[in-house]
Amino acid sequence: MAEVRVSRTARVPDPLRVRRYHKAPEVGPRVLFFSGGTALTGISRTLTRYTHHSIHLVTPFDSGGSSAKLRDAFSMPAIGDLRSRLMALADDSVLGHPEIYRLFTHRLPAEARPEMLQATLRELAAGRHPLSMAVAEPMRTLICHQLGFLIEAMPAGFDLRGASIGNLIIAGGYLNHHEQLDQIIFLFSKLVHVRGTVRAIINADCHLAVTLEDGRRIIGQHQITGKEVAPLESPIARIQLVEASAKASPKASPKASAKDNTTDSTTERDTHNDGGAIVPVRPALHLNNRQLIDSAELICFPPGSFYSSVIANLLPSGVGRAILANPCPKVYIPNCSPDPEQTGKTLEQLVATLIDTLCADLDVSRNDCPNEHLLNIVLLDSQRGDYPGGVSVPALERMGLTVIDTRLISEQSAPYYDNELLVTALLSLV
Repeated sequence: MAEVRVSRTARVPDPLRVRRYHKAPEVGPRVLFFSGGTALTGISRTLTRYTHHSIHLVTPFDSGGSSAKLRDAFSMPAIGDLRSRLMALADDSVLGHPEIYRLFTHRLPAEARPEMLQATLRELAAGRHPLSMAVAEPMRTLICHQLGFLIEAMPAGFDLRGASIGNLIIAGGYLNHHEQLDQIIFLFSKLVHVRGTVRAIINADCHLAVTLEDGRRIIGQHQITGKEVAPLESPIARIQLVEASAKASPKASPKASAKDNTTDSTTERDTHNDGGAIVPVRPALHLNNRQLIDSAELICFPPGSFYSSVIANLLPSGVGRAILANPCPKVYIPNCSPDPEQTGKTLEQLVATLIDTLCADLDVSRNDCPNEHLLNIVLLDSQRGDYPGGVSVPALERMGLTVIDTRLISEQSAPYYDNELLVTALLSLV
């Protein structure tokens, strides 16, 4: 059997193609996103009007907020971004289950006393709270059972302030299903009629670690993003996954040295400033996620925190090989407004980092890396976007990329992408 690579000339945006998707989203294209965080929330909601078959591989490495409390208590992957993406794709209309949507998006008060929060959680688990009472049987019993399981497993003094009920339900299901995250995410996808597929890129309990160009090493996703702590002052030289025993640290470690922009598959040990060992790891991509990448009709590296949301998804072993094996178009949409993680990086450097990260999974030298099969297109709006170092089309074309420069930012959305303009441009490439 011979393999044939077919190319076509695309019109961006393509009104005819977009109208066809809008008319029948239930048979829309399989567009795959490597992402995490909230940057894709609005895009995901808009996407559901055009396709119910988008695929979202999400980072489970968050180390801040309510996710951190669950991770510390149960040594589990972060689930906050997964829950957020499920809700963005959920059908919250009367045709879906809006009462489950309301329950999953509810947060406990941040200022309430611990005993009041415990009482509220017990009411929810017993089905006596208005939010759980609104859910019809048998789904109510199923959801309440997961919350009950969580309550039984919660350590004494667990902090419930500001906790997302959706996170607590998923955490209870994770513990109740033998710590199998895929099963509980699939179950709740069905409960809230998620119009697409949401998966964690891996189920392992790992943290992100970055080595800065000044030689310092920082552990923990929330220490990198520049949102919960001050932005990084030195550019990131390398990012990798480490064992969760290397807890997210409040200070940078001076022990590491900057090497390159690729992942590290060794198990060399570095000593962290709290005395613990930092062990780099590269968990393998699960077969089910490999099959999702194989099935994609377009692969997108979307806007969002560049290292902790996009590059982090590409670190597990097997991701680069899976992307290489799929001949579909691969599109990078760079951030059109400043991203604290991109300190000191130009657009060309970011593209090179993305390609280098994928190449690291192929066991080939940089010169032998088949760039054209890992990334084909950069989609941007140079007239209205603020891209680091500006946009040099010749430089990107020398890297073997096609640059599509079109209107993606509206007066209403500026300085960010307009969800409608971005989605319609992206779908025109399928």
